[in-house]
Amino acid sequence: MAERIAWARLMRLGMVHLGLAPDRFWALTPAELFLLAGFEDGSAQGMTRGALEALAARFPDRPKGETSDG
Repeated sequence: MAERIAWARLMRLGMVHLGLAPDRFWALTPAELFLLAGFEDGSAQGMTRGALEALAARFPDRPKGETSDG
């Protein structure tokens, strides 16, 4: 079964706590939202280089195997 997304909580985090305008919130990727919020695996902490690399691996800019060559 697929995980449910807690949209109300995410929207509250982005638009209320982080002060993002709705269009800015909806333009973010999950990785960007987590980075802005300082979250890693659901726990609040400062963002470290390792945490950033883990987020980049979890939410890559390109599908695996695709290169920038086309």
